[in-house]
Amino acid sequence: MSEKLLVGIDCSNCSNRALQYASGRAENTQIPLLVVHVIDWSPFSFNTPQENEERHKRREAELQRAHTEIIDPLVSALREKGIAAEGVIRHGHPAETLNAVAQELDATNIIIGKTGSSRIKSQLFGSVANTLVQISKVPVTVVP
Repeated sequence: MSEKLLVGIDCSNCSNRALQYASGRAENTQIPLLVVHVIDWSPFSFNTPQENEERHKRREAELQRAHTEIIDPLVSALREKGIAAEGVIRHGHPAETLNAVAQELDATNIIIGKTGSSRIKSQLFGSVANTLVQISKVPVTVVP
């Protein structure tokens, strides 16, 4: 199996450092890089059918906006540096979704920042890094 690095980004300073680390590894070794952004989304909602339809429209709009504003510029910059990069956006629980994408796209290492954009939430419910280290089937590199 050939190597493939997955880097999870959330626009925080820590995820920016994780991206720098991952891109340095990818550039030096010619390993492909998957840049993944997860929009936190719970499937559990008690809405009317009309509310669910509106929610689905918002979800699709969020995916498109995240591609345009976050993933596409990063992937373009990586490709300009000669790095084989692909962008992925998903909705879901960040740790579970990063793990699922890693399995689906055959990533051999997941790289994430130590602290993401939601410090209060992580203190209350546990960090994405902590959860991912526990559930991942591939090595996880946590960048401080």
